[in-house]
Amino acid sequence: MKLHTLKPASGSISERKRIGRGPGSGKGRTATRGTKGQQSRSGYSRKKGFEGGQMPLQRRLPKFGFKNPFRVEYEVINLDTLQELLDRKPTAVVDHQYLKSNGIISTTKTLVKLLGRGEIKIPVTVHLNKFSETAIEAIKQAGGTVHPIES
Repeated sequence: MKLHTLKPASGSISERKRIGRGPGSGKGRTATRGTKGQQSRSGYSRKKGFEGGQMPLQRRLPKFGFKNPFRVEYEVINLDTLQELLDRKPTAVVDHQYLKSNGIISTTKTLVKLLGRGEIKIPVTVHLNKFSETAIEAIKQAGGTVHPIES
């Protein structure tokens, strides 16, 4: 085998279709576009999603869903999670900075709601965005105080 004898495998290379080059090419006259009509003219382009006059998929499927642009999402923490954290790293004040430094929330700008699952044994002052009624009762029973932050 020599370099000048190398050639691609048979059938792997096909010649390009030379359209509109006279009757001898076999692709002359209408240039493979059929006869007459919009699609045979130059400059024709099919609409995105066009299915040949059949009802397109985006119109066959029903409309659904709604995204509320005014929705406010809160990161949710329960009392049992807070108690576990206080057992490991005790503090008198629980706020966004304390939760962020211990990996409970990702940023201090996160809105946090405290829910009442579990119980709390240590009296703490809690500065968070929202509280459930049961969480407020549990914190006050333990001797702590609740201070909602306006968000």
